[in-house]
Amino acid sequence: MRTRRAPHIACVEQSDWLCDDHAASVMTANALTRLLAPLQAASLLVGLLLLLATPARAVAAPGTVYVLPTTGIVDQVMAGYLRDGIARAQRDGAAAVIIRLDTPGGALDATRDIVSTLLEAPVPVVVWVAPAGAQAASAGTFITLAGHVAAMAPGTNIGAATPVGGQGEDIEGDLGAKVLNDAIASITAIAEARGRPVEWAVSTVRDAASYTVDAALTAGAVDLAAGSLPELLTQLDGRTVEVNGAPVTLQTASAPTEELPMNPLQQFLHILTDPNIAFILFTVGFYGILFELQNPNFVTGILGGIALILAFIGFGSLPLNIGGLLLIGLSIVMFVLELTVTSHGLLAIAGIVCFALGAAALYTEPGNPAAPDVAVATPIIVAMTALTAAFIGVVVYFAVRTHRLAPMAIGLTSGGPQLPVGTAAAVRRPLAPLGSVYAAGEEWTARTVDGSAIERGTPVTVVGQDGLTLLVRPADGASVAV
Repeated sequence: MRTRRAPHIACVEQSDWLCDDHAASVMTANALTRLLAPLQAASLLVGLLLLLATPARAVAAPGTVYVLPTTGIVDQVMAGYLRDGIARAQRDGAAAVIIRLDTPGGALDATRDIVSTLLEAPVPVVVWVAPAGAQAASAGTFITLAGHVAAMAPGTNIGAATPVGGQGEDIEGDLGAKVLNDAIASITAIAEARGRPVEWAVSTVRDAASYTVDAALTAGAVDLAAGSLPELLTQLDGRTVEVNGAPVTLQTASAPTEELPMNPLQQFLHILTDPNIAFILFTVGFYGILFELQNPNFVTGILGGIALILAFIGFGSLPLNIGGLLLIGLSIVMFVLELTVTSHGLLAIAGIVCFALGAAALYTEPGNPAAPDVAVATPIIVAMTALTAAFIGVVVYFAVRTHRLAPMAIGLTSGGPQLPVGTAAAVRRPLAPLGSVYAAGEEWTARTVDGSAIERGTPVTVVGQDGLTLLVRPADGASVAV
């Protein structure tokens, strides 16, 4: 077996400078290797400690029934969560999976993914619309009918599955007919695959019909009515279902149960679909951007940008009203103009009005009559509008104060504006020795008189001026970088 030797550098017949360059490269690489070695060892140690500190996932005993609590708007996060939960149930040898469903509907593509997962599930899947007061509206109807067993708790409802547009509006014309016919064909295929009444299923799409648990039981659309999990397990025991063409008899009467909620990342992404959370993130995002424009520091700008991205992730699963979003955008433009144009607060007031109107109209009415209204809560609108007014008021106050103070501090000479000696200032861009300072309401180019370096934020005093460059020294008590 040949042993690979470490590469070496030969300087034969090479110029001296090339040999020196190679030698320097090797020395640099070796130095970097020695420098990074402790860091790599530390990283491995931290990773090992985290691995030891993380508790091992307990594998449930064979025959366990997994319960997947599934609530909120149907989106790709929910689709991935159900797919992963069913896959884990197969790996662990679970007796069945119970999806405890409560949803007003959601995205059509995510619904198709969930339906495909349920129809091809390698373990028995029970879709249970619960608790009392829950609903399986719109997309929830497709999901419920796709389970091997469909169950509902008393006081729940199902149906109203007519497809609507992304803004909650009716889909008109040929496109509307295509989408409707496609939805009818889809729910027909699901009903036939699970042996459920086809006409009943089609009525939920074509006529947007909604049914109570009793009506759904009478029609044979659902199999069971159970108000609690033990009651559901008792009724499921002994029932035979067909899983991928093979009959499986459920044994659930005394089976242990384990609830598998979404992991923290899934919960975080799923909560973004809350209309109030998305609106608050959007507001906080523009706060960060506005503050970054007023006082550049990178931190608020980065945090504001992240908040805006998260807000638009949430908007993607909500019936967003473009008109409401444009009103909020117009308010932001007015706030920015207020900082640069003297309007005596008129632009700020108009911006606050636009902000409140945009928040109230940020979402459209849901096209699904069984779905709850998607809107920003009135207390949230009032609180965020008041907070915005206070924030803009403080910014405008200091802007007006600065505009009024600046002409008093600056004199005019033949060479341009002149600051009096002794004017207080603060370093904006570190002086090394050239940088910038904030003085008399404006940012000036400045340098230190003795060539020393001064860090950002250090108070300084103007001792002279060279054209438009201020000559400064540290204020009494201020420290200077060496």
